[in-house]
Amino acid sequence: MKVLLDENLPHELRPLLMPMHEVFTVAYLGWSAIENGELLIQAAANRFEAIITQDHGIGHQQNITNLPLAVILLRAKTNKIDDIRPPVPSILIALDSMKPKTLVRI
Repeated sequence: MKVLLDENLPHELRPLLMPMHEVFTVAYLGWSAIENGELLIQAAANRFEAIITQDHGIGHQQNITNLPLAVILLRAKTNKIDDIRPPVPSILIALDSMKPKTLVRI
């Protein structure tokens, strides 16, 4: 699965999801200044199948059902890798079973 990590997540999460998934960061793609709605459109246009974010407003601010990708909303204490590492197995399970146009909270 082609996965985009939002800019609010640490780059260190990327290798934890590979090689099972093709993972890119917003920073790597030069998309850091793009707002959420446009970011989702850009991700879909570039054939991303999922985006992982810690932006808790994304489910209320954006209509996920209009885009051909899935969203994982990661609920961790902070965006430090030590707080994000424990739910990685749940993220991997979700990525393996996610359908487009869905939002999963982990």
